[in-house]
Formats: sequence, structure tokens, C-alpha cells
Amino acid sequence: MRKTFVSTALALAAAAAMLLAPLPGSGQDAPKAPPRKGGGKDSGGKAKGGGGPGGDPYSPYYQAPATDAQPFKRTADGKPDMQGYWTPRLGRAIFDIQGKQGPIVDPADQMLPYKPEAAAKAKDLKANHMFLETEAHCFLSGVPHTAYQQFGFEIVQTKDYFVTMPEYAHSYRLVALDGRPHISGDVKLFMGDGLGHWEGDTLVVDTTNHNGLVWLDMEGNFTTPNMHVVERFTMVDLNRIDYEATITDPTIYTQPWKIAGNLGRHPDANYELMEFACHEGNQDLQHYTVSQGGKAQEKGALKQ
Repeated sequence: MRKTFVSTALALAAAAAMLLAPLPGSGQDAPKAPPRKGGGKDSGGKAKGGGGPGGDPYSPYYQAPATDAQPFKRTADGKPDMQGYWTPRLGRAIFDIQGKQGPIVDPADQMLPYKPEAAAKAKDLKANHMFLETEAHCFLSGVPHTAYQQFGFEIVQTKDYFVTMPEYAHSYRLVALDGRPHISGDVKLFMGDGLGHWEGDTLVVDTTNHNGLVWLDMEGNFTTPNMHVVERFTMVDLNRIDYEATITDPTIYTQPWKIAGNLGRHPDANYELMEFACHEGNQDLQHYTVSQGGKAQEKGALKQ
């Protein structure tokens, strides 16, 4: 079923490429994860096993356990074969991209280099407008958020496409590798327009055309349509891909900033992505709404 979907998705992407062709213009080690209850660490400071959130609702989701290095395989065209199921090791980025348990490696203080007015907006979003968080409405995570999505994703490769399929919301991302230009700047997408090319054994993905609706985490750290993301996927061994992303947006940041970590291959050879039935708000409504006269309203709405 999944292979049929991938084949269909690639066929649709190829058809879309023909339709869009005439358009003009058309690492580093991951931060150490915090200890999990019931988990523990080995002498190297690495969290044992995978594990889920345990008793702490803000601990990391499942992360594939580290393994001894093994040579990676290559595809028929000689590129590193990244195909398979992967889980992110980027600290607690999904909850809060900033701080010591997050994946920011530049700036050195691990904080987003906001301009004052942008910092004020992020603070207000967290305090008064959590209802606007993208995933509370089952929208796509965007880039780079999708790289550290909590349930992991599958990678499929061909000569012309690099495809990631996160378990979250049955989403997928098609990255063209055929040298085409970006689509017209007036087209804005949740996942942006990602184009890739190889630099040795590193896949570099350049993503533009963001819609500015997605958040980087659950803390109100927002994005704008002016964001530009450059990701680098470097296969280190059979079970590890080093990942980094540099984000530039001069409208809200004083400088570019970078996150880094790695992806671990899921150890279960028979693993399959689970069905993900996303219900808007789900059971987390208490974080987004307050009750007034028996009616749920967005938090902060009563102050306006």
C-alpha cells in the first residue's frame, strides 16, 4: 500500500513538473537528549534504547537507539541510500526549539536571534494566541519543523526525487533533484518549494515559497513567507544521517541561525508507519481555549 502510494506520488510529481516547467523562476552530533524516566543513560551519556515520553509529558518522543557504525549502501547511481524509516535526534525541538535542550548550534546562546518586535510577537502568541499553533488544526508542519516531527518518517529515493513521508498527518514532501528552478514567488506552500542537489555524499535541500503560517515549535516561535531554509543530509553510516538546517529571514531575525542533530534508523526491520487520524484540537483543547458562558473561545480573546 505504501509502495503504491509512493509510486503514485512520484508519478503525480513528474506530471506536475511538466505542467510547471514553463513557469519562470520556476555534521554535527545531536544535542544530548534529557534523561527519560525509567530510561537511564550509559557511560557515554547517550540515552539507552528508544523510549517514549514516560511519566514526563515534555520528554522526547521515541528516538532510535544508537548503534555501532556500519558502512552504508549506495543506490544504483552511486548516491548514499537513505531509504528506510528514521526517527529524529534533535533534542526537544518539537516542544521548544530554543535553549540548552534544543538543537540550535548558532548563535552560541542557542536562542533565536529575534529582532525586538519579532520577539514581542512570539511572546504574545505564546501568552494569548496558542489557538493559532499550526498543528492544533492538523495543518502540515512546514520546514524545518517536519525534520524533527515526533513520530519519525520514511525516506524514499529515486534519481530525480528525494521523498520524505512523516507519520504525522499522512503528509509527504517531494524534493526534486533534476535541476529545475524554484516555482513562481507568488505561490506559497505549507512545506515550501524544496529543491535538492548533491554535494559529494551530502544532499543539500534549498526551500523557499513558505506560507508563513507554520510555527517552529509549541512556544509561539513563528515563521514568515520570507523564510529561506537550506538543509544538509549527510549519511554517516547505515543507521545514521547527520542533519543540519540554516534558516534566514531578515524580516524577523538579526542573523541567520542553524540547528543540527541526526536521524536514527528505526531498528525494527518490519516497522510500518501507523495510521494518523488527526482531529482538530483533539484532547489538548485546554491549552488553546477557555470557557466563557459555556462556549469555548481562543485564549486571549477575552482580553481584546
